[in-house]
Amino acid sequence: MNLRRDVFQAIADPTRRAILLLVASQSMTAGVIASNFDTARPTVSKHLQILTECELLEQQQNGREIYYHINAKKMKEVADFIEPFRQMWDDRFNKLEAIMKKYKSE
Repeated sequence: MNLRRDVFQAIADPTRRAILLLVASQSMTAGVIASNFDTARPTVSKHLQILTECELLEQQQNGREIYYHINAKKMKEVADFIEPFRQMWDDRFNKLEAIMKKYKSE
């Protein structure tokens, strides 16, 4: 059964977010990634499978090893989607800060 994975469901999980942070700076094998967690290796493998299915991670075979690395293009799509919300909240906080400064000076 081939399930379609949603990017936002994938990054909702804290372990998967931690995996993305780990491989953001360098490619890693599943074993190296799993060594950073206190969970069973098959559990980490399932997380890697989900991240790969929703294209946040890509696999690259090097000899017998499979290395996982960030799919920058997909991460940019996620960031582009989130950007308007970030701007909206920045504007709201800036307005709140201006109001707070106004009341503080009075």
